[in-house]
Amino acid sequence: MSVLRTIHKCGLPVLPLLRETAILGAQVTGGIMKLFDNTKKNSEIMTRRDFLWLTSMSSAGLLLGCAANPVTGKSQLMLMSEEQEVNIDKQQSPHQISSDYGNVQDKALNAYIDRTGQNIAKLTHRPQMPYNFHSVNAVYINAYAFPGGTIATTRGILLSLENEAELAALLGHELGHVNARHTAEQMSKSQLASAGVGLLAAVVATQDSRYTGIASSVGMFGAGALLASYSRDNERQADDLGMEYMVKAGYSTDGMIGLMDMLKRMSQHNLSATELLFSTHPMSSERYQTSVKNASTKYPSARNLPLHRERYMDNTAGLRADKPAIIAFQKGESAMAQEKYTEAETYFNKGLKQAPKDYAGLVMMSKCQIAQEKFPEARGFAQEAKKIYPQEAQAYFIGGLTNIKTNQYEAALEDFDTYEKRLPGNPNTTFFKGLSYEGMQQQKPAADRYYKFLQMVNQGPQAQHAYSRLVEWGYIKKQ
Repeated sequence: MSVLRTIHKCGLPVLPLLRETAILGAQVTGGIMKLFDNTKKNSEIMTRRDFLWLTSMSSAGLLLGCAANPVTGKSQLMLMSEEQEVNIDKQQSPHQISSDYGNVQDKALNAYIDRTGQNIAKLTHRPQMPYNFHSVNAVYINAYAFPGGTIATTRGILLSLENEAELAALLGHELGHVNARHTAEQMSKSQLASAGVGLLAAVVATQDSRYTGIASSVGMFGAGALLASYSRDNERQADDLGMEYMVKAGYSTDGMIGLMDMLKRMSQHNLSATELLFSTHPMSSERYQTSVKNASTKYPSARNLPLHRERYMDNTAGLRADKPAIIAFQKGESAMAQEKYTEAETYFNKGLKQAPKDYAGLVMMSKCQIAQEKFPEARGFAQEAKKIYPQEAQAYFIGGLTNIKTNQYEAALEDFDTYEKRLPGNPNTTFFKGLSYEGMQQQKPAADRYYKFLQMVNQGPQAQHAYSRLVEWGYIKKQ
């Protein structure tokens, strides 16, 4: 009855909401089984401790009940505070950005993306949020937002835009998701359906199957693993808000129309590089048509506002110079997803000949070598990636794995220490430190790491290895 009282209190329609949460509940239940059947693949995203924390959080969440939507002013089921949105963002977004090979090393481009986003963000319904905007090294085509205001665009999608107004439309759309609290609302409904799984619902609903094989083999999650998957209603509202925000910021509505036209054309082709984009942001011709209609009816005079094409082209000149290499990396990533590793290697070689210092290309090639069990070669590419972008974490994790595979245990331990300093919070790091100490025949520190790992993760191949070693060494009794 407490659930029904919560729904009534928010003034929400009972049957449709219960139907939606029942569907989410079924998805989450299946997701839980999948998650805990393969902890190795997912432990970086959701540990048992995280699961228990989110479960306990739901009880407090039900006390929150509902809140006025910042955009519409209407009652909205909301079992999460703004502070929780920001905290989840701070905890999870760094892992996603590193999964996408970190921020681009072009500081001027990053500053341009952030400056453009901040100029729009201050005109939104929630200007107080700690917004930050990034361009990441990933080559697949997408943009995404975390609930606390972290927004990222990939190199792939930036190459697909024609002017700054289209960039403003893209960032405005993602700002729409944050301002309408779409992710927080989804998480609230998931909690209602599943007694508090919350973030897990967003996680398991968006596992990108293109990357699960290699992600499992290297102990990391693939691109998009932490991103929310939006409904068509969410997308319509984000489009509407995006146009509102970009017009307020002084951009022509032709930017939104151009963005929708580009997405519509891409959605008509089954491209691997756009698979994640359309799984998290469903596209339809109706979205394009609505943008055209709104431009002429809601903002007729805004068509004459500037597009700032020259400014966009100037700020993305370096990126566009790398376009042939990025396209090659996209094709390599697609071949990797199909486990065509020889073909993928050919594409990565082609891309690296054109851009030999491309960090993402080097890490992708290292992963490709790991998939083929060419560990010395993989180690070489990881080493080169670390030299080129020492501030970014992922190459250290990959390098640590290749060092273990080539019996370079001290070097592996150093890599994992560095990775953990750059990006704390991945339980797999603790396990691989234990494996490194075991390789060095240092039983006590290995046992300490295995015991700590089992406190966070208690299922999957890694947990089985840690448990068996602790039993074998006499630290615990077999149960």
